[in-house]
Amino acid sequence: MIGSATGLTLRTPEGRPYRFDPGALCLELLTTGGPGLLARYEVLETPAGLHDWVAASRLDPGLPLEVAYGDLAAVRELRDALHLLATARAHAAPLDAAAVGLLNAAAAAPPLAVRMTPAGRREWAPGATVAGLLSTVARDAVDLFTGPYAHRIRECGAHDCYLLFVDTSRPGRRRWCAMERCGNRQKVRTHRARTEARTAPAADA
Repeated sequence: MIGSATGLTLRTPEGRPYRFDPGALCLELLTTGGPGLLARYEVLETPAGLHDWVAASRLDPGLPLEVAYGDLAAVRELRDALHLLATARAHAAPLDAAAVGLLNAAAAAPPLAVRMTPAGRREWAPGATVAGLLSTVARDAVDLFTGPYAHRIRECGAHDCYLLFVDTSRPGRRRWCAMERCGNRQKVRTHRARTEARTAPAADA
């Protein structure tokens, strides 16, 4: 039960909010931290951090998810595997076999379940588990990495931004995580470079 793509609210290092839509549920999980340098953005250290991500994600609201501290290691493990696979897809590199195995193992578990109410509405079934959440995310990743947009997975074009997204635009020319962040920063840099080039003194012959 995945809702409409509205994007996540992220913050720049200076604290300014901006909207980022990675285009897929599995790529939304990558905004919670990751391996290496991405560890400084880690938010999945407590159950509250995972609950906050679920509420902000494109999953329909109201998921009755029970989370224990012992569940968080598996979430981080899948997320880090997704980082490896998405980055490989973005750079047309070979896929890490261990990461593929971890993804497939998560996808093999029963996913989150929905049901219909007596009023004819959809809702999450009770008893949702972290394993079900991971299966839902993993199946979304399998669909993305093996589907028609697998070659459209991109890494933001800014030299200091590593956000990953799937380019679902019609022309397939999306370069930035968000125009209001990295796109605008590039415009400012380009404008500054042009201004400096026009005002620089001519070199001696």
